Amino acid sequence: MAYAIIWDMDGVIADSGEAHLAAWRALLAERAETLSDEAFATTFGMANPEILRQWYGPEPSDAEIRALGMRKEVLYRQMVAGRVRLLPGVRDWLTWGRENGVTQVVASSGEMANIVTMVHELDIANAFESLVAGGFMPRSKPDPAIFLQAAGAAGAIPQHCLVIEDGIVGVEAARRAGMRCLAVTTTHPAERLVDADLVLPDLTHLDEDTLWHLIKS
Repeated sequence: MAYAIIWDMDGVIADSGEAHLAAWRALLAERAETLSDEAFATTFGMANPEILRQWYGPEPSDAEIRALGMRKEVLYRQMVAGRVRLLPGVRDWLTWGRENGVTQVVASSGEMANIVTMVHELDIANAFESLVAGGFMPRSKPDPAIFLQAAGAAGAIPQHCLVIEDGIVGVEAARRAGMRCLAVTTTHPAERLVDADLVLPDLTHLDEDTLWHLIKS
């Protein structure tokens, strides 16, 4: 019987908010525009098309939205080096998963090139059986498609998958996928993550018995 942990990337594995904010601000500066902290925080964790539609509305064409999103990701990858770090407890639990036969998958709303850049920058590439990118999926979180694809990549049924998330839309996506969800309060306060099965400040507060209970129940 296969068990899996499905990891979100930004705000769960990595503290990457600084790099994403810098990239978005650089993109908007190219357009003589600015980005507030509030506008960034509201959309953090969403896929680029949804972020850009929220900011710009229906007027830009789909092609313009794609071009803006691609430009932002180019800027992001240029800004990753030295701007990202592993969040507390992540490396220990990645090691635990490998030692205990739990398949681990990254399921991130970003592009595959971003995920690959991040796992190499953080020296954690060998921890994962698969990397799943939502950047070009038809629908982003809270649609459950990315987590269902990750479960398929892990060879595990949804009931035996634990999603680790920091985003409100990610928690909803996990619930809609029929998976348990552990949320960390990296990006949002606990009261906004109440739909998760467990909410913790960070993964140093997690213990082995609780983790097994979440995966197996």
